[in-house]
Amino acid sequence: MDSNADYVIWLDRLTHRDVERVGGKNASLGELTTALQQEGVRVPEGFATTASAYRAFIETNQLAAEIQAQMSALEQGKQSLEATGKAIRRLIKTADFSEELSNAIRQAYRELSQRYGRDEVDVAVRSSATAEDLPDASFAGQQETFLNISGEAELLEACRKCFASLFTNRAISYRQEKGFDHRAIALSVGVQKMVRSDRACAGVMFSIDTETGFPDAVLLTGAWGLGETVVQGSVTPDQFTIFKPLLQSGQFRPIIEKKKGSKAKKMVYSSEGTKTTVATIGTSGKERQAFVLDDDEILQLARWAVLIERHYGGPMDMEWAKDGDSGELFIVQARPETVQSQQSGGLLKTYKLKESGPLLLTGLSIGSAIAVGKVCRVLHPKDIDKVEAGSILVTEMTDPDWVPVMKKVAGIVTDYGGRTCHAAIVSRELGIPAVVGTGDATRRLSSGQEVTLSCAEGDQGQLYAGRLDFESIDVDLNDIPETRTQIMMNIASPAAAFNGWQLPAKGIGLARMEFIINNLIKIHPMALVHYDELEDRDAWQTIRDMTQGYDDKCEYFIDRLSQGIGKIAASQFPHPVIVRLSDFKTNEYADLIGGHAFEPKESNPMLGFRGAARYYSDRYRAGFALECQALKRVREEMGFDNIVIMVPFCRRLDEADKVLKILAEQGLERGKNNLQIYVMCEIPANVLLADQFAERFDGFSIGSNDLTQLILGVDRDSAELADLFDEQDEAVKTAIRQVIEKAHAAGRKVGICGQAPSDYPEFAQFLVEAGIDSISLNPDSVVQVKRRVAEQEG
Repeated sequence: MDSNADYVIWLDRLTHRDVERVGGKNASLGELTTALQQEGVRVPEGFATTASAYRAFIETNQLAAEIQAQMSALEQGKQSLEATGKAIRRLIKTADFSEELSNAIRQAYRELSQRYGRDEVDVAVRSSATAEDLPDASFAGQQETFLNISGEAELLEACRKCFASLFTNRAISYRQEKGFDHRAIALSVGVQKMVRSDRACAGVMFSIDTETGFPDAVLLTGAWGLGETVVQGSVTPDQFTIFKPLLQSGQFRPIIEKKKGSKAKKMVYSSEGTKTTVATIGTSGKERQAFVLDDDEILQLARWAVLIERHYGGPMDMEWAKDGDSGELFIVQARPETVQSQQSGGLLKTYKLKESGPLLLTGLSIGSAIAVGKVCRVLHPKDIDKVEAGSILVTEMTDPDWVPVMKKVAGIVTDYGGRTCHAAIVSRELGIPAVVGTGDATRRLSSGQEVTLSCAEGDQGQLYAGRLDFESIDVDLNDIPETRTQIMMNIASPAAAFNGWQLPAKGIGLARMEFIINNLIKIHPMALVHYDELEDRDAWQTIRDMTQGYDDKCEYFIDRLSQGIGKIAASQFPHPVIVRLSDFKTNEYADLIGGHAFEPKESNPMLGFRGAARYYSDRYRAGFALECQALKRVREEMGFDNIVIMVPFCRRLDEADKVLKILAEQGLERGKNNLQIYVMCEIPANVLLADQFAERFDGFSIGSNDLTQLILGVDRDSAELADLFDEQDEAVKTAIRQVIEKAHAAGRKVGICGQAPSDYPEFAQFLVEAGIDSISLNPDSVVQVKRRVAEQEG
């Protein structure tokens, strides 16, 4: 044996080219340290044992032949995976370090302790296999990590256990599946100064949207205490989404989503005699109600994600930690993202439910597919042999020991976990839909129960009772022609905003503000303005509970609405995103929490107190101010200047003047900072006076449903008159031609955001002939209508 063998190397001497020497994880840490610390990315100091050290350990203890014998027995079917792994791990755990290797590790640890001014510095000890963290293979979680190790004896024991973890059952199984020869793989041990996240928080970060592959988002998750709870999925963490293109200037704060997780427990250090271990304890009520990071910290981590992704040249999966003593943030791991970055372009597979059923529960959707099957409820890993092929696995959480059975199920449902937990990561890699973080699936579902698991409805996953019919459609994105007519999309839900990023659309023609209010906020804005005066005590208590963490109840509305709009704006940036101001009818407003006290009862809400009339009314003016402040925040603080405001149901010219005046008073002045304001063309008056409306607005967006209803005098919701409701009636088409001609004469653009172009090819053809500037479609119609428009344009 070479007495000069290089057994230990410091991280700041490693680069990404050292995978064969120290494994993917440690090579990446070295790359981060050497290349990115100068740009402000913090990485804890440390060192790594080399592949030579592992091989010397195997050779010194003459283990190679015995390991090969055990593996041969497995491959020949003479021995189970469990027995094989256990036998090999026992061999390694009872082996000894050579004096040379032991001294090399001890000396490096002493130097690390000196660097931090400690007698025995506390360290994290992580395994790094030489075939790990490759772009097309993720070994994440297969080898062991040991936290808060202190002292030379503890360190050597942790190193020995890391060596043994090269032969965990899951690692053996994965190598066999991927075709890796276990004899060609070695294990490096990374030793880093422990970040005291037990006194703060930690989590996981991706530089890509993990579900849709949207490349311009950073997904950040975190929980209190050590980060293992987030990785394992034993807690539902906080989740933040940040828009990358507006980050780097430092001028904007593009946090487009903040979701508070339950964070019911945390992992901290615990002392047992003279030995320090880790323990899981419950979090306080204050911790559960607070976000683990403030906005400055969220933005700092997101900027690091952009720097790391740019340096590595592809989407990255990172782990971060905050030191509770110093308050500093650190990156403790970085590896290539292995799912979305490997997707081939050109073909988009979409899923759609064809029928509905009772909703059983919801959680975070992982993937975009739909699965049906019988529930298989399993609470403990020792019972995983009971999992049936094609079932819907329901459990509290998963870890790497569950992988063999996860491969054979149709879908997965967990009580705990976020988008970066083990169940989520493995489900994506296997292409299996999952709904994680449901809270109580194991209590509400029973084995044998038939269910439908849907991840096709945005970022909220749904579980329905029964076997619902669904369809999957392959959309070919290749060779889609360009069109002179701008093709846009209608998006109602921020949850679904990223789903269509690959579609050949240029902007959002209709984003419905009321959908965001109804689904993300749920509270009547005037009930927040007058919270302290509410006589409805049930509503008061509900609002109190929902707005915890907001001293100013109005800020709850502004914050949530701005994030919802921001996420939609991000999905198509820098193309225009037309946001329609709230257009609830009075009965719909009344159904919001606390709403009945602020809404009149009308016999015909469709033609009542709605649209522009509300915004300048004393009855709603203060609520409208909250909408304006949310829009102002999206444009000026987040940086989404692609937002276009649209005023709905504007009956009269003087109404237009009043609304524009209020918008300007709220800091949304037409023309300032390139702000455009459109009017929705849905009333005959908008057509008849189109030239005068064009003097006040920058464009028109035709709402063909309401326009048809009012031109033909047909209630669009009437089943008895359904045959008379026809958007292709000549009267309706004549009105559309007129508004296009008048608008163009005034130099204004006209688009349409109704359903008709999606449903009727001949109507899309008519619009092109009439000279429409843009057609906004439901996402599932974009490709086919764009091809049709291209043909019509010739």
